[in-house]
Amino acid sequence: MKVHPLSLAFALATGLLLQASPASADTLLVDRIQAESAALPARGQSMSQVEAAYGAPQRKHAPVAGPNSRKHNPPITRWDYAGFSVYFEYNHVVDAVAAKSRPEEIGPKPIQ
Repeated sequence: MKVHPLSLAFALATGLLLQASPASADTLLVDRIQAESAALPARGQSMSQVEAAYGAPQRKHAPVAGPNSRKHNPPITRWDYAGFSVYFEYNHVVDAVAAKSRPEEIGPKPIQ
């Protein structure tokens, strides 16, 4: 296979231009969440510990349990704060999720 010198020169010049241009990017949702996760309630904290540390939530949702056995489908409660939501299984944190920083941010869609 014969390589044309002009195509080789073009490929090299394109590669040099791409390396010379400064990189810029928006902060990814994943990066922001990792940075903010240190400020969220930790797994295993009790409801009283969360309320003592973060104050009263803006909204407390009623517990929701799955069908049949409570052992396999325990009640889950959600508390909403300004920048995050906390999910409890019985009385202890199982997860805390940061809210979107702005409406156009791409990320998981909330459950309606």
